[in-house]
Amino acid sequence: MTKEIIYGKNAVIEAFRAGRKVHHLLVASETLKKESELRKFTEQTGVKKEIVETKQFKQLAQRKYQVSGQMQGMVAEVDKYEYLDLTVLVNKISKQEKPAFILMLDGLEDVHNLGAILRSAEAIGVDAVIIPKNGSVSLNGTVARLSAGAIEYVPVVQVVNLNRAIEKLKKAGLWFVGTDASESSDYRVVDMTMPICVVIGSEGRGMSRLVKEACDFKVHLPMVGKITSLNASVAAALLMYEVYNQRNPV
Repeated sequence: MTKEIIYGKNAVIEAFRAGRKVHHLLVASETLKKESELRKFTEQTGVKKEIVETKQFKQLAQRKYQVSGQMQGMVAEVDKYEYLDLTVLVNKISKQEKPAFILMLDGLEDVHNLGAILRSAEAIGVDAVIIPKNGSVSLNGTVARLSAGAIEYVPVVQVVNLNRAIEKLKKAGLWFVGTDASESSDYRVVDMTMPICVVIGSEGRGMSRLVKEACDFKVHLPMVGKITSLNASVAAALLMYEVYNQRNPV
């Protein structure tokens, strides 16, 4: 499959902004009338569009593309998302002046978490997000919507083996900081100004054993309430902003 279905205002408009090839657009008439930027993009690109009455839009979208939910009056057929090659990423970070900052997701399974993480990663300028090819959520139209279009701007690397990726990145000078509730340090005491890769474990199991053993540092987020864990995307956002804060002090 070489095409992907995306839906929702931010996902579709950011795809146009980022220059992704849009093959077909299904849009509600009221939405097209209201969204001037969408009209501009359709005129500039000459995309084939199907305009339907608003009351017919949801039924047609479900029947034609098998999508539902918050579509906000637009569904687009676009080129499939392309993953960045790990070697290309290593070459890129080796040439840049700023210290590298990569996020690795070890077995994340929830599309909501991945979408939210990509949104936060784009906000603070993470160099790339690495995910495993198997046993993990991957990029798709739902993630595009949940990321509010950030999927267009954050490079995502998909690898067969996380530990081999870790070895390669360590050779490139990166230090690995893993999240773990036991035998770990407060996240605020670790130096995040060096070239690093922060590892977020899966929602239920945390980091896998081999990935955990490969980490140079293990950190936790202190909690004083009765709940003993945080949502993966929330934890990731807090750690990403700790990196940002250390590198950009007020």
